[in-house]
Amino acid sequence: MCEFNVTGLCIPEKHYMVNIHSKIKQIKKLVDAQCYFTINRARQYGKTTTLACLEKILEDEYIVLSISFEGVGEGSFESQEGFCPMFLRRIVRALEFTPVSKMYAQEWLNNNVSSFELLSDHITRMCKGKKVVLMIDEIDKTSNNRVFIHFLGMLRDKYLARNKGKDYTFHSVILAGVYDIKNIKLKMINEGSYLPAPEENKLYNSPWNIAASFKVDMSFNPREIAAMLNEYESDHHIGMDIMAIAEEIHNFTSGYPFLVSRICQCLDEELDKNWTLQAVQQAVNIIINEQNMLFDDIFKNLESYKDLYDFVYSVLIMGEQINFVINDPLIGLGATFGFLKNTNGKVAIANKIFEAAMTNYYVSKEYRLNPDKKITKVLPCDVVQNGKFDMELCLRKFAEHYAELFSERDIEFFERHGRLLFLSYLKPLINGHGFYHIESQFTDLRRMDIVVDFGQEQFIIELKLWHGEHYKQEAYQQLLGYMVSKNVHTGYLLTFDFRRGRHKQPHVGWVDFEGKRIFDVVV
Repeated sequence: MCEFNVTGLCIPEKHYMVNIHSKIKQIKKLVDAQCYFTINRARQYGKTTTLACLEKILEDEYIVLSISFEGVGEGSFESQEGFCPMFLRRIVRALEFTPVSKMYAQEWLNNNVSSFELLSDHITRMCKGKKVVLMIDEIDKTSNNRVFIHFLGMLRDKYLARNKGKDYTFHSVILAGVYDIKNIKLKMINEGSYLPAPEENKLYNSPWNIAASFKVDMSFNPREIAAMLNEYESDHHIGMDIMAIAEEIHNFTSGYPFLVSRICQCLDEELDKNWTLQAVQQAVNIIINEQNMLFDDIFKNLESYKDLYDFVYSVLIMGEQINFVINDPLIGLGATFGFLKNTNGKVAIANKIFEAAMTNYYVSKEYRLNPDKKITKVLPCDVVQNGKFDMELCLRKFAEHYAELFSERDIEFFERHGRLLFLSYLKPLINGHGFYHIESQFTDLRRMDIVVDFGQEQFIIELKLWHGEHYKQEAYQQLLGYMVSKNVHTGYLLTFDFRRGRHKQPHVGWVDFEGKRIFDVVV
C-alpha cells in the first residue's frame, strides 16, 4: 500500500501522488519541438519528480541523459579542465540505466576532453544521427557559476549552428533549479560571487537567450488533489468528502506540492486518518509550528536579504499595495524563492501557510527585539475556558493593557508596529490549540483581516487605522462582507487611533449592524 512522501523523489508505485501526466505532456511538446528551456521553481516544488516522470515518457523515443549537479564539488566548477570530465562521467553513469549499448555509453567518456572547444566537438560526434535529450537537475547548487555560464554559452552556440544546418547537438536541453538561467547573474550578486569582466558581459547578459518560455503550471489544483485523495480513499475506505477536503487543502496551500503532500501525510500518520475539514486545520497548525527544510530556506533567505525582509514586512504586516512587476529585483527574488506571487496585479504572499509562518516569524522577532513593547500580563487560562476561546475578553484585556503601554513619545513605533503588537499578544494565547493567518487579499494600509481558528470555532478580526467617522461605517460594511463570505454571525473590529492628544482610554462595546454583531474596540 502506498504512503505520502515529502522527502526526495516521489515514485508512483510507492507513494500517493497527484497525477502530473497532463503537465508532462505539455513539457514533452517542448522536447518534441527541439526546445531548450529551464524549469525554475522554488524549493520542494516537485522539479526532480517531474524530471523523473518525464524521463520515463521520453526514453521510448529519445536517448535521455538525465544528470544532476547535486553533490558536485566546487572544484569541478573552477575550470573547464575540471568541469568537462565531471560532466562526461555523470553522463556515462546515467546511461548505465538506459537501453543504450555499453559501447555507446563508454564512448561518451573521453579523457582527452579538457576544454569546451573539445567538449563541443565530442558532443557533435555523439549526437550525430541520434536524438539525444540532456536533462540537468540542481543546476544552481554551485556558488561559482562562471564556468557553468561559459558551458551554457557553448550549448547556445551549438544550438544556433544546428538550426543553420552546420552542427549536430542535443535535440533538447532541460535545466532545472530554483534560479532561472536567464537571471543566474542575480544569484552571483546575491551570493557575493565576482561579477564578470567587461569582455564577458555579452555572455553573461544572454547565456541562455535561446530558451523557450516554460509556462507549465506545476502547482496542484483542487481537482488534481481530489484525484490523489480518491486513490487513497479506494485503499482505506475512510468515507471522506473528497472534494471538500481537496478544496480546503488547496485553500491553505494554493497547490504548493510539498505543502499539499505534507498536509496529507499529517492527516494520515499524525492525526489518525481523521480526514475532516477541522483536521486539515489541525494539520496546518502542525506544519506552521514545525521545523522543515522549506521553512528553513524561506527564513534563511529573509535573513540574508535585508531589503527583501523589509519588503515582505511592508506587504504582509503593513498592508502596502505594491504592483507586481517581475523585473523589479526584490519582487523577482521573492517570486524566485516561491513566497511572492501575482494576485490581480498586486504582490501577495504565495499561500496561507506561508502567510502564517512568516507572520509568526515577524512576531517572534518583534517580541524578542522590543521586550518593553509587549503585553505579557494575560495568560491563556484567562481567555480559554473549557476549551473555548473568549475573543471578547481577549480584546478587552488587550485594550486595557495597550492603554497602559502606549506613549505618544513612541507614536511612530506604534503606528508602524501596532498590528504586530496585537499579533504578538494573540499568538501565545492560542498557541498549541489554534492558529491565525492574515487574509492578504483584504489587507491594505488601512485594514488587515485576521482569521483565528481555535478548536471548532473561527473568529474574524479586522484591524483598522483611524481615518475618521466616515470610514467607521465603511469598516463595518467591509467586515460585514467578509463575515458573510465566511458564514459567521459575529465579528471583531480593532481600530488603532493615532491622533495626537486624543484621550487614550479605549472604547469597547458591541454594535448591531445589519443583522450581525460586531465587537468594536478603539485603542
